[in-house]
Amino acid sequence: MAEKKNKLEIKKEIEGLREEINRHNYYYYVLDQPIVSDYEYDQLMRRLNKLEQENPEFIASHSPTQRVGAKPLEQFITARHLTPMLSLSKAFSEKELFDFDTRIKKNFSRYYFDYVVELKIDGLAIALVYENGILNRGATRGDGVIGEDVTQNLRTIGSIPLELREFKGIDTIEAYGEVYMNRESFKNLNEQRSKKLENLFANPRNAAAGSVRQLDPAVTASRQLDTFIYQATFPGNDLFSTHMDMLVFLKNAGFRVNSNIKLCATIEEAVEYCYYWQNRKKELNYDIDGMVIKVNQLTLRERLGSTSRSPRWAIAFKFPAEQMTTIVKDIIVGVGRTGALTPVAVLEPIFISGSKVQRATLHNEDEIKRKDIRIGDTVLVQKAGEIIPEIVQVIKEKRSGKEKIFQMPDRCPICGSQVVKINEEIVSRCNNLSCPAQVKEKIKHFVSRSAMDMEGLGPALINQLVDKGIIKDFADLYYLKKEDLINLERMAEKSSHNIIQAIENSKNRPLSSLIYALGIRHIGIYASQLLAEKIDSLFDLEKFSLEDLVGIEGIGPIMAESILLFFKQKENIDIIKKLQQAEVNFLAQKKAVEEGSLKGLQFVLTGTLEHFTREEARDLIEKLGGRVSSSVSKKTDFLLLGRDPGSKYQKAKDLNIKIIEEDDFKKMLKS
Repeated sequence: MAEKKNKLEIKKEIEGLREEINRHNYYYYVLDQPIVSDYEYDQLMRRLNKLEQENPEFIASHSPTQRVGAKPLEQFITARHLTPMLSLSKAFSEKELFDFDTRIKKNFSRYYFDYVVELKIDGLAIALVYENGILNRGATRGDGVIGEDVTQNLRTIGSIPLELREFKGIDTIEAYGEVYMNRESFKNLNEQRSKKLENLFANPRNAAAGSVRQLDPAVTASRQLDTFIYQATFPGNDLFSTHMDMLVFLKNAGFRVNSNIKLCATIEEAVEYCYYWQNRKKELNYDIDGMVIKVNQLTLRERLGSTSRSPRWAIAFKFPAEQMTTIVKDIIVGVGRTGALTPVAVLEPIFISGSKVQRATLHNEDEIKRKDIRIGDTVLVQKAGEIIPEIVQVIKEKRSGKEKIFQMPDRCPICGSQVVKINEEIVSRCNNLSCPAQVKEKIKHFVSRSAMDMEGLGPALINQLVDKGIIKDFADLYYLKKEDLINLERMAEKSSHNIIQAIENSKNRPLSSLIYALGIRHIGIYASQLLAEKIDSLFDLEKFSLEDLVGIEGIGPIMAESILLFFKQKENIDIIKKLQQAEVNFLAQKKAVEEGSLKGLQFVLTGTLEHFTREEARDLIEKLGGRVSSSVSKKTDFLLLGRDPGSKYQKAKDLNIKIIEEDDFKKMLKS
């Protein structure tokens, strides 16, 4: 009896130490007001670590001692966000901000609203999922729908709470923010790398992104990363009326929220605040590349909705980019998957915003003529929201007379076919759908992670397959044999086998991934999901009229016309038939799982699973016809129990819900 009492006392002391350490973390990271010395903090951590080592049965995943110590990973797995992380529309001028305000008032003039204006942190976007107040998963933004699971690495960042201080009984919270590295830490890191003769990071953002994507969490832990959280979603809960209310909750919960946030009554006030920080950004110890303006009222946000790419209730104001001069050495023309010919300037290398720039987009022939850009010109180059930098203007005073005027080719530089302009487009296009450049780009898109996810099929291998005539389109991938691959450059028995297996596995990708993979113009990842939710089979899209498509929330007229055109082209129908013959999944998930062994059963997951990630368990349940809910209710059939369960476990017991562990779950899957 004395031993039992002793264990209870030890458990109580461990829980008390965790609570005290978490409180100190909150004061240090969130309030920036430490209330104990480093020595006192270290003593508390040593005591907790000692007690947990002596009593391993009391170690919990959310303990402060568990931030570092996980084994290195072999690779990252994917993670689907609970809510898509859409990108923001960008404004580069004051006029564009006023236009944004006008669009909102045009349709919602009778609604009162104000704006929240925040710093746009130049870091790596992340999503953190908490179940019953415990950090369950952390992921990178990825394509906005699916990112990489980097939970082990994010756990090492001190400002990310492993356990929330308060969460109002909310079962699931997905918080969004930025991981960044301050300028001093960045300088120290590069100094260390220089001494070791290692490559230097170009800027703090690259350093932060590279640090989070380390396979060894110990490396991430050594990089002095920090975070700011700026938003959250609460599936199944409607808790706040304004964005500011949500931020107060997030800060009280233990997240680090940026203090330079202002509530503005008018767009004029919001614009003024943007200019305030544009002139003072150097005063911060971290990088920002603009400001974000958001509608404060959450009900109005719902009414405004989103396009397939970005919310209509927010806009990013990008600061003027750093500019530098250089020389245009040449102008070359690339061919994209839609046949678009894009001129690109080859530049004398320069460094802008910490990165090396050797090329700049010229967009199209009209843009070149408008700016009068010639080969040999001295030009002003900037980076402003573009992955590829752009030429702002030509410095004509430096012309020598030897500069050459560029002429857009009338023949495709790859296949020699006639170049045309369709329906008065400003973009020139190769008219040959079999053009090797188009074929290669379409295949690269088809095999990408967000599409059919064929790991191992990189650009070099795709180039070989097309150049040697082994495949003529992406549907031909499903008819490849190992013998077709094994004799190609850098291919061997094992790599050939892995690629064939990856192609075979892709046949079971969801319908939304297939729609995106087809490469229909203007149809991105989110639009593909919207379409997949409204159909039972890919063939249903052939039957839709323009009115049917425009009637889908998020699908506009241009997107609808593009879908109709795609299914009118014989070449596309032939490829679709080949995909069907290869038994690629054409069915929406709701149909594909109709006869599943878990049909009609509702599951709730709690705690950390040993052999599955949350996403893997969810996918398996849904593929077999079951449904996963975020909260326990009388409608719940099974609670799948993992390590360190939350309050769902007790609620399930109270409601006499059937509780199963992973071994039981595996048996259900086998049956």
